[in-house]
Amino acid sequence: MLYFHPVLMALTNLLAVYVFVLGFNRFRGRHLGRKVLFQWPRHVKLGLIAGLVWLGGAAGGGLVAYQTWHRFLATDDHGEVGLVMVPLILFGLLSGLYLDRRKKRRTFLPLLHGLNNTVLLGLALSQFYTGWLVLRTLRLGY
Repeated sequence: MLYFHPVLMALTNLLAVYVFVLGFNRFRGRHLGRKVLFQWPRHVKLGLIAGLVWLGGAAGGGLVAYQTWHRFLATDDHGEVGLVMVPLILFGLLSGLYLDRRKKRRTFLPLLHGLNNTVLLGLALSQFYTGWLVLRTLRLGY
């Protein structure tokens, strides 16, 4: 069980990078004047999957930490950043679903959605490093 969480999160991060690229194309088209194809349905569907798996990963990671060390947030920075990510994930999911369900020309909410999710992706990628440190501590004892 201990290795399921990092493998699933690493794969989800790869998916999130792809979703970011799709969203960045939208940004390029809307704000940089580029002619681009925005694959809206794919962006929404894959973004929803990534966000939900991240939420599950936060819960699952907390449970794995509790099972291993008998306390939550035992992994220090890794667990704390994961906890910070939860409201950002929720905002990304809810704002994305709102933008998808109520399509109209907007500027502020899509930019806020994109900024939130860019920060979220950066945090998720930092989790790769801190998670590696946790695994290294468990396997090698340092």
